[in-house]
Amino acid sequence: MFSAVVRPFLSPSPPLFLRPLSSFSIFFRSFHLPSPQPAHPITPFLSSGRNCSRHAFVVDQYLSCSMPEKPLRVAVLLSGGVDSSVALRLLHAAGHSCTAFYLKIWFQEGFENFWNQCPWEDDLKYAKHVCEQVDVPLEVVHLTDEYWERVVSYIIEEYRCGRTPNPDVLCNTRIKFGAFMDTISDMEYDYIASGHYAKVVHPPPADQNDSSSLLELSQDMVKDQTYFLSHLSQTQLKRLLFPLGCVKKEEVRKLATKFDLPNKDRKDSQGICFLGKIKFSDFVGRHIGEMEGIILEAETGDFLGNHRGFWFYTIGQRQGLRLPGGPWYVVEKDTKNNVVFVSRNYYSIDKRRRIFRVGSLRWLSGKPSGNVSQLRCKVRHGPGFYSCSFEMEAQGDVAVVHLDEDDQGLAAGQFAAFYEGTTCIGSGVILESWDDQCFPVCAKALELAAMEDKTKLGKPVKIMTMPVTPSVETEPRETSAEAKLVKA
Repeated sequence: MFSAVVRPFLSPSPPLFLRPLSSFSIFFRSFHLPSPQPAHPITPFLSSGRNCSRHAFVVDQYLSCSMPEKPLRVAVLLSGGVDSSVALRLLHAAGHSCTAFYLKIWFQEGFENFWNQCPWEDDLKYAKHVCEQVDVPLEVVHLTDEYWERVVSYIIEEYRCGRTPNPDVLCNTRIKFGAFMDTISDMEYDYIASGHYAKVVHPPPADQNDSSSLLELSQDMVKDQTYFLSHLSQTQLKRLLFPLGCVKKEEVRKLATKFDLPNKDRKDSQGICFLGKIKFSDFVGRHIGEMEGIILEAETGDFLGNHRGFWFYTIGQRQGLRLPGGPWYVVEKDTKNNVVFVSRNYYSIDKRRRIFRVGSLRWLSGKPSGNVSQLRCKVRHGPGFYSCSFEMEAQGDVAVVHLDEDDQGLAAGQFAAFYEGTTCIGSGVILESWDDQCFPVCAKALELAAMEDKTKLGKPVKIMTMPVTPSVETEPRETSAEAKLVKA
């Protein structure tokens, strides 16, 4: 049974949002949202505000991903940011009857020292003003328990095991289009929409029972978010609508100005789903704690220094090591002995990897054949792809992936998304890479890592500056967002 509480936005009542969730659960138990209203006729011309008709402009060219063919009843996830706000206005312009929903996660408890103001007050204020411009109702949905049970607990356990999960993939699958979708399932909305940069191609109504909806790359390849949506199910995908899939980011900013949105100049959020301004290292430290361990050079076994706990580091990370003579990169972790191995040769050609295994596979529209040789793959969010081949193992729930190029930042726990042309067909979780594909750690380093009494190591060695030599090394594609955020 869901603990979600849905209620209309009450303004101005700041104290209400500071009360425990239980107070709302009792007070609003019998509250029912009104049924969605019929959609209004399609209007091809819009003004940038109620009283700014002189700024009217034609918006039709931006509506191709908003299904303007017929009026629909749409539940719109509104965060208070520019992207979701423009998505709402495009749906409204397409003639749909919209209700906006703000997902409230009570995550500030225990983190009072990490900010000097409530990080959700501005979000909710902007969301309210955006809705007021076009008389769209705004509802607040509380999903605290679902978020902690389905996302936070999983993240904590993965970090304890030395893996690097992707909170945004989990948040989309389990919260935004999971718990929230279940919460409003009885409210008779045709679709759920958000400000994601992705495109969903739905089959014609006559073929909906026999055909699948497709998740396609957005027009903006840099902002494209199909990677974060790659673990959805077909049941979820069939109910989704992404108006920004046909609009580039610079056009979204221009539309925000045309619509005279109150948040048109607001910066894009750089944080992980629902963590707001909390640094991810603070989040990890709060829930897992710290345990001092040693840092060893992978090639020599030299004792270089100490760290706060292996869970603060991911493969490819360089921030937070605090070692001179760098740059140093995390190349391997010994989770049993709490040892982090580092190297200054992270980008050496002979130490890259292109073979890995994936599990927890989920396909958006049917499982591919056992061996596929012409797929594309993303191992992190960003515009870069690898060509790859794909082989299912005998048990059927694990596959071996061969990339056409080496990748230095393959991290267990991350997702690998697979594509046929421009269509995302599904994804899986990257498992521990094969031993012969890992960054080579010398025998001395492995021996020291297994040593029980590490006080015998004495003081860290004096690190010499690495000599500058001509190099043919080239850095691979951009490292994952999580690797950048997990800073000690």
